[in-house]
Amino acid sequence: MLPTREEAERILAEAEKCNPGPWGNHSRIVAVCAERIAACVEGMDTEKAYIVGLMHDIGRKFGVKHLGHVYDGYHYMMDLGYEEAARVCLTHSFSTGDMKEYIGNFDITEEQQKEIEEALARTVYDDYDRLVQLCDSLSGTYGAVDMEIRMGDVKRRYGRYPQNKWDQNMALKRYFDEKTGRDIYEILPPDTPGN
Repeated sequence: MLPTREEAERILAEAEKCNPGPWGNHSRIVAVCAERIAACVEGMDTEKAYIVGLMHDIGRKFGVKHLGHVYDGYHYMMDLGYEEAARVCLTHSFSTGDMKEYIGNFDITEEQQKEIEEALARTVYDDYDRLVQLCDSLSGTYGAVDMEIRMGDVKRRYGRYPQNKWDQNMALKRYFDEKTGRDIYEILPPDTPGN
């Protein structure tokens, strides 16, 4: 189950009041990019793509956290009964499916880490998981950017970017290039930097 677009936008606006920061605008950019790409893929629901894109970082409502935002977002959406949004809160940071490749601090308990690992192991990624992973990798706080530039920025800020994760993100771009029949950068909103 998913919130409506209006409800998702309300949830995000409310969350930003709890923890103001650029993450809210980043979430909106991910949502718009996901919606645009989904519109070009046969069988994908643009509304669902927008909503799960908007909710992917909702765990940031609960403060400045790293892996904690994945855990908090997953549980917050589950508590609201929005299992499909919870799923993307869980999967968006793990394009390879391997929690060890998370970029950032492991700021949750070992028990919580185990819970995430077990939930990931039970999850078979679908195109909405993949789409949000892709859009998260190419969305900054002011617009879409070249993925390699964005990943390079993350590498500079955190001191590392696992090669497997980098390669998987590039594979996601090729996957959606093929699904849409064109370079996805041509699909992104025209007012984003670089387009």
